[in-house]
Amino acid sequence: MFELLTGLGLAMPAGLNAYIPLLAVALADRYTGLIQLAAPYDLISSPAAIVVIAILLGVELIADKIPIIDHVNDLVQSAIRPSAGAVLLMASTDAVESFNPVVAMILGLLLAGGIHTAKTSFRPVVTATTGGVGNPIVSAVEDGVAIVIAVIALVAPILIAVVVIALTALLIHTFRRRRHRRSIQPGNA
Repeated sequence: MFELLTGLGLAMPAGLNAYIPLLAVALADRYTGLIQLAAPYDLISSPAAIVVIAILLGVELIADKIPIIDHVNDLVQSAIRPSAGAVLLMASTDAVESFNPVVAMILGLLLAGGIHTAKTSFRPVVTATTGGVGNPIVSAVEDGVAIVIAVIALVAPILIAVVVIALTALLIHTFRRRRHRRSIQPGNA
């Protein structure tokens, strides 16, 4: 159960920034006992992979703060972020014999992909309403959230259940508000 919560908690921030949870897992596997990656996932924590992930994280942190470039970056990351979520969820649940790796992959893809889609839908609104000035602030907040959730997933995975419940409630509330607004608009009978 904890492995699944850890995996969910790592897949979520991958939708915001693929490299933050990947680096967190790599460092946690290499230097702590918070997570133990089995082969082939243990490649993530190899010295070469840590260097590559750190470099990619640096590029992502800069690119995501610059208006226009952040939109191009989001387009490029459209395949990477969901894939990272899938790998992280598969790596976290690999030791659980009863958890199907295909289910883990699909769940990780959907979770990280959904969060990435929400991010890429919201960011143009920020750009348009702030003239791009708000992009670095929103990006920094996203990075902070990704760091916090990744750390919680590794240190206290039970808290991820609370995060998942809160996120689900927020999505349901947002969906209901939109549906209610559409139903009261003029012309809808």
